[in-house]
Amino acid sequence: MTIDLPYRAAAGIMLLNSENKVFVAQRLDTTLEAWQMPQGGLDDGEDAKAGALRELEEETGIAPSLVEIIAVAPEELLYDLPADLVGKLWKGRYRGQRQRWFLCRFLGRDEDIDLNTAHPEFRAWRWAEPCELPDMIVPFKRKLYENVLHIFAHLIR
Repeated sequence: MTIDLPYRAAAGIMLLNSENKVFVAQRLDTTLEAWQMPQGGLDDGEDAKAGALRELEEETGIAPSLVEIIAVAPEELLYDLPADLVGKLWKGRYRGQRQRWFLCRFLGRDEDIDLNTAHPEFRAWRWAEPCELPDMIVPFKRKLYENVLHIFAHLIR
């Protein structure tokens, strides 16, 4: 079933603070203890950079002016949804996402982060060590997070 479905175009941001810790947040729509980096689908015709910065602001209240893009992943990264979620998410139209990832520096203060946005997606946030990320995410995104870490590792140290 999933093999015939396309991937949803999306973008993600690995946001670093001044101590090279990564912004992660817990989704409102799950009871899992999973944490994730800001990410989301692109609108039709939307550039990945514009979409990533839009998603960041929509999810965290962080304005694009408080973010410096350090690097862009050279290729899109894919993940597949588990079979039981394929028909439930995104109206059953996609098998997973193909994401363009951006490594960014947060130029603001913690007080600039506000999860109480127009359409809240997260219930909590924190700064995490990069090495913690694969163990914090839902299992079906673990390989994706390992790939993001590998791509940006030389810039995070």
